[in-house]
Amino acid sequence: MSHGRKGVWLLSLLLAFNILPGRALALAPGDLLKPVGRAVAIELDTEGVIVAGLAQVETETGERSPAGEAGLRTGDRITAVNGRNVHTGEEFLDAVEALGEEDVLLTACRDGKEETFTVEPVRGQDGGRYLGLWLRSSISGIGTVTFQDPESGYFGALGHGVCLEGDNSLMPISGGAIAPASVSDVARGERGCPGALVGVPEGGETLGSVEKNTDHGIFGVARPLETGEPPCGGDALPAAGEGEIKKGQATILSNVEGCAVEEYTVEITQILPSAPDGRQLALKVTDERLMEKTGGIVQGMSGSPIIQNGKLVGAVTHVLVEDPERGYGVSIEEMLAAAG
Repeated sequence: MSHGRKGVWLLSLLLAFNILPGRALALAPGDLLKPVGRAVAIELDTEGVIVAGLAQVETETGERSPAGEAGLRTGDRITAVNGRNVHTGEEFLDAVEALGEEDVLLTACRDGKEETFTVEPVRGQDGGRYLGLWLRSSISGIGTVTFQDPESGYFGALGHGVCLEGDNSLMPISGGAIAPASVSDVARGERGCPGALVGVPEGGETLGSVEKNTDHGIFGVARPLETGEPPCGGDALPAAGEGEIKKGQATILSNVEGCAVEEYTVEITQILPSAPDGRQLALKVTDERLMEKTGGIVQGMSGSPIIQNGKLVGAVTHVLVEDPERGYGVSIEEMLAAAG
C-alpha cells in the first residue's frame, strides 16, 4: 500500500445517519416487543482497521509483501501506528503519511491478544513506497431485524454477532447504521451449500444506528420499523422466558422477497437451554411456500423472529449446511440479556 491514498481499499460507510434519542433499557421476558422480520442493509464501523488482504508489490528485484514478511495476517485488527491510536481508515492513512521515510510500527489485535509488527515499506516500480496491505474500516451485509421496543425504538437483529474473518472472534465496533433494503433474489439452499438472500439498499435514507455487537445479536435505536401482517406482525407481543418455549409448532417472520414480511410455519424439534452459542432452539421448516422460495433457512434470514403461542420466543441464527431445511435459533431471553 502506498503512503498516498491511491490503491487503498476502504469499505467506508455508504450512508450518513443521525443517532436517534433512546433511553436506558433493561428488556426482559414479559416485556411487550414488536416482532419485525424485515431485511435491512447493515453497515458496521470497525474499532480499528481490518487487514482485508496482503498485496504483492512489484519491485525491481521481484514481488514483495512487506506486511506479510513482517508477520501480519488477514483478519488482524490494527489499532495503532507507531503508538498513535487509529480508529478509522482515514486515521491510519494520516498516521502512516506522517512517518515519511520511517519504518512503520503497527499494533494489531489477533485472537484477543495485542502484538506489534515492524513493516519496512518497499519501493514499487512506479517509485511509490508500499506496505502491501489491503484494508477496510467497515463491513456491510444483509440481515433481519428481530424485534423493536415500541416505546424507545430500541431494536435487536441477527441473533448472532458479527465476527472477524480468520479467528472468528467478535468484531469490536465503533458504531454503524441500518438502512432499508429490498430482497432482489435468493440463492437457494442445497445440501452441502448454504443459500443466501441477495439484497440491495433502497435509497439514501437510514433507519437508525447500531450501538452494540454481541454474541447474540446487534442492537441499536431506530425509528419505527415495518413489520409483518397480523396476527404476528401488527402488534407488540410479550417476550417469552425460556421455560415458556415448547417443542412443537411455531412460526417465523421473514422477508425473502422484495420488502414483504410474511409468516411461515416451522417446528421447534429440540430445546437446549444451556447451549452457549445461540443454538438453544433446533428448528425444522415445515412451510412448503418457504421451501419453494429458499430451500429452507438461508443466510440473511438470521434474526427472523420466532413466534409461538402468541409470544416472541426467539430468533433464527444458524442453518445446517448439510440440511438447509433445518437450523437453530437463540431464545429471546438470551438475546435480551445480551442487549441489556
